[in-house]
Amino acid sequence: MQTAVQITRSGNPALPHSTVSFDEKIGGAELRSHAVDTLQVNVGKLCNQACKHCHVDASPVRTEIMRRDVIDACLRVLRAYRIPTLDITGGAPEMIPDFRYFVTEARKLNTKVIIRHNLTVMFEEGMRDLPEFFAENETEIVCSLPYFLQTQTDAQRGKGVFDKSIEALKRLNAAGYGAGGNLVLNLVYNPVGAYLPPAQAALEADFRRELKERYDISFNNLFTITNMPIARYLDWLRRSGNETSYMQKLVNAFNLATLAGLMCRNLISVDWQGNLFDCDFNQMLELNVAEDLPQTIFDFDLEKLENRPITTANHCFGCTAGAGSSCGGEVA
Repeated sequence: MQTAVQITRSGNPALPHSTVSFDEKIGGAELRSHAVDTLQVNVGKLCNQACKHCHVDASPVRTEIMRRDVIDACLRVLRAYRIPTLDITGGAPEMIPDFRYFVTEARKLNTKVIIRHNLTVMFEEGMRDLPEFFAENETEIVCSLPYFLQTQTDAQRGKGVFDKSIEALKRLNAAGYGAGGNLVLNLVYNPVGAYLPPAQAALEADFRRELKERYDISFNNLFTITNMPIARYLDWLRRSGNETSYMQKLVNAFNLATLAGLMCRNLISVDWQGNLFDCDFNQMLELNVAEDLPQTIFDFDLEKLENRPITTANHCFGCTAGAGSSCGGEVA
């Protein structure tokens, strides 16, 4: 049985400390990818926000954005291999110059397009028509909303974010999103603090009731995502003295049943320069796909990338705790 490619902490400050390694915890179990059905493209670190939990370290002062030639290479891969889904993330992906080009060209290929949208970018210059643009291209929208109350949301994402988020959700509803048709509006919940998310189904019911009663807002699904102990969130854990206890929570909540549904098993992650990774979290740690595999979107080879060994490290406990965590919420 071939095991995952394991990266230990080895003093690397970008990785969280744990009393047991992820590889030890999975007991040498095989961890390999399946068929690739999603090309997840992180178009850069530029964002109008600088959230405390952000695993990308995105902010308004970041300059890393995807060039047109990398976007075109992604489009060639989508066309050549007929990968069904393009998942665009950032940063705030809408802020790169070629965002709309990327979306419209991908939709011409009949590719499903998911956009990870922070809601407040809608209030930046030239962005007011985003709901109509999204609707015209029938993109699926996944929006970050830490909570249905102002205090928790602004604590994580910044003062004034909650009010803008509510207004943005109303605009998306007005454009037809979340109404039960083909315009899908999903929400994402990240805990505000050093704890694991609650059960997804129960929290979704709370969000649905409260957002409807308080603001007359509708949505399709809510995804709970565990805060990944890397980047800005790991910095916060260390400053607040919570790294050890948080990692122990993740280790104690490890669930072997989550391995089958991990998002790294059916997607390839592409960074703003075109480099390939098993997931967006590995991307931020610069843990590329295994060395003997194609390394960039320019030499992409689906046959070689399917059934590949997954590169893992201690941060992977974040995706395997409890019911698991992925860009689509729980996995088990």
